Amino acid sequence: MTDKLMTAEEIASRIESGSVLSSATGLTWPGAIAHAIGERAKRGEITGVTHHTTLELGNADNYDLDLQANYHGVSWHSGPKARRCFNEGPGDVMPAYFRDFPRIYRDYVDLDYAILSVSPIDEEGYFSVGGTGGTVEALLEKARGVYLESNVNMPYLPHSTKIHVNDIDGYCVTDMPLPILDPPVIDEKSARIGALIAERIPDGATLQLGIGSIPDAVGIALEDKRHLGIHTEMFTDSMVALLKCGAADNTLKPIHTGVTVASFAVGSMEMYEFMDHNPDIHMLPIDYVNDISVIAAHDNFVSINAALEVDFFGQVSAESIGTKHYSGTGGQVDYVRGSFLSKGGQSFIALTSTTKNDSISRISPVLTPGSIVTTSKNDVDMIVTEYGVAKLRGKTLKERTKALISIAHPKFRDELTFEARKRNLLL
Repeated sequence: MTDKLMTAEEIASRIESGSVLSSATGLTWPGAIAHAIGERAKRGEITGVTHHTTLELGNADNYDLDLQANYHGVSWHSGPKARRCFNEGPGDVMPAYFRDFPRIYRDYVDLDYAILSVSPIDEEGYFSVGGTGGTVEALLEKARGVYLESNVNMPYLPHSTKIHVNDIDGYCVTDMPLPILDPPVIDEKSARIGALIAERIPDGATLQLGIGSIPDAVGIALEDKRHLGIHTEMFTDSMVALLKCGAADNTLKPIHTGVTVASFAVGSMEMYEFMDHNPDIHMLPIDYVNDISVIAAHDNFVSINAALEVDFFGQVSAESIGTKHYSGTGGQVDYVRGSFLSKGGQSFIALTSTTKNDSISRISPVLTPGSIVTTSKNDVDMIVTEYGVAKLRGKTLKERTKALISIAHPKFRDELTFEARKRNLLL
């Protein structure tokens, strides 16, 4: 084992100019190694190195604006630093559904090195890929070299991908703090939206909750439910709360009965401590977790995701504001479609009715020019604001328009009605 133990700088020294690297999702971001590669790039020792990431966290040197010629990133779902890098010009993004990420790596990306943050090595020589299933297996299959960053703070999950020391090229040890996701502020609007959704969720439903204040508000509002199941791409603190209070126990799930299934986790230290050595949390590959047929196998599946804007057609934009890049498609569409195929399934797209201090309506006649359609008009089920729930699936365009105007902010309803009549969408 000791012959593969290196420093982060020694690992970085093995990266050649022109190499293509990848890390998986969230907690697998190798902060110490990436920083060491960034330092080499600053000194001009390497050029043209590409580092693919998904929801990068921490220092993310590959998105430093002054390093792009030498060390640059391709974001598959953006955190703040990648978002800024792309919007200011030099960064790049990979358009794809989350469920397709592993296949894209296997079939389309020429990958030199997988570089991952993992838990400490166990007595049998295995590292656990802590809080991530994601694309890990695909990266290990495709990369010609594998380097690991063993972080003493990384939770060890018995049911996650394991990597044996004999199957890697080297590893370093670090005690870097794990990335912490600040808890979202649940204001009055988010709490109201959470309550509106929660009252429509039956006991025994299986849940997917997205990221942000509204999904967290839903989680809080569900604490009086019973026998909920969790099958989700992202494991969050709100789900820990549901498990701890007994609202979620996974006992009625037809597959993975009694077990929480997720593909990655980002949250608080309390959440990481809850995960550590927890046999009832399984971190599985994203092409399985987000497989539409797997989602649909759960009766009463409920998907809850956020959006930035919705238009009269029911088109949902959740990844850009006009042409300004925000995040990525992620798994929203996977779960919207999977819940539709689930017996008794429901999908909710939630957003506050306005933004910019009530100066802009998020329900619009048409999406802001340049906005990316995340969920199509043909897939959308229910849209929720603090003013109510608009059921769109099975509704005509004119019926949708009327329903959406009814949940818009009151100060915009006359204007929206005028625009609808101008387009012959209302009489």
